Amino acid sequence: MLDEILTAAAATAAATATYLVAAARVVKQYERGVVFRLGRLHGDVRTPGFTLVVPGVDRLHKVNLQIITMPVPAQEGITRDNVTVRVDAVVYFKVVDASAAIINVEDYRFAVSQMAQTSLRSIIGKSDLDDLLSNREKLNQGLELMIDSPAIGWGVQIDRVEIKDVSLPDTMKRSMARQAEADRERRARVINADAELQASRKLAEAAQQMSDTPSALQLRLLQTIVAVAAEKNSTLVLPFPVELLRFLERAQQPDHAVEPGHRPDGA
Repeated sequence: MLDEILTAAAATAAATATYLVAAARVVKQYERGVVFRLGRLHGDVRTPGFTLVVPGVDRLHKVNLQIITMPVPAQEGITRDNVTVRVDAVVYFKVVDASAAIINVEDYRFAVSQMAQTSLRSIIGKSDLDDLLSNREKLNQGLELMIDSPAIGWGVQIDRVEIKDVSLPDTMKRSMARQAEADRERRARVINADAELQASRKLAEAAQQMSDTPSALQLRLLQTIVAVAAEKNSTLVLPFPVELLRFLERAQQPDHAVEPGHRPDGA
């Protein structure tokens, strides 16, 4: 009798252990468990930790809640100003409703990928080339809104969308390079012309000041001579002052006096 009781207890323990092994499930911290009992959603979403299901009746689906980084393949399109470009992007998203991600869509990763590609092509067609190159933040926000609107029903939240690269044809790159070079040359010419105008104004003011004070011109000449003489390997050519010529001319005027008996007017 005792042997039969021990055998039955051992059999029960073995059956219980087998059942626990078959029913035991572990949900990780970054996961949520969705249980289907005979094909129907059963109970609430299973939280992280140890949980049990009915073997052969229940089926547990684990859903990852971590942020998923998904690259969007490069899409080729024509911008609003008729320029052919190739644009690729990256999408950051996560599951916020595990039940909706399993029930409402067959494969939420594939669905988000296709929606991102379609939205990226739409953004290319609605934007100018300048917007794609310099106004990416606004385009990122518009692209995120276009993807996030249908993804809400899939239990997915779009965290961020970034346009990675914009590829242009070689002919367009050369044209843009020539345009940028011409623009830089134009700005350089404007700057040089403005500098010449300012310098001419200053020189005019200096000339006016020196004309009022003739000695200032001599002082400036001496300063120039001192500056040039600092270079020992240079030949110094000293210009003859015009004021000195005028002084000599005035000094020679008394030598040409009028002879007696002759009038200055020739009478």
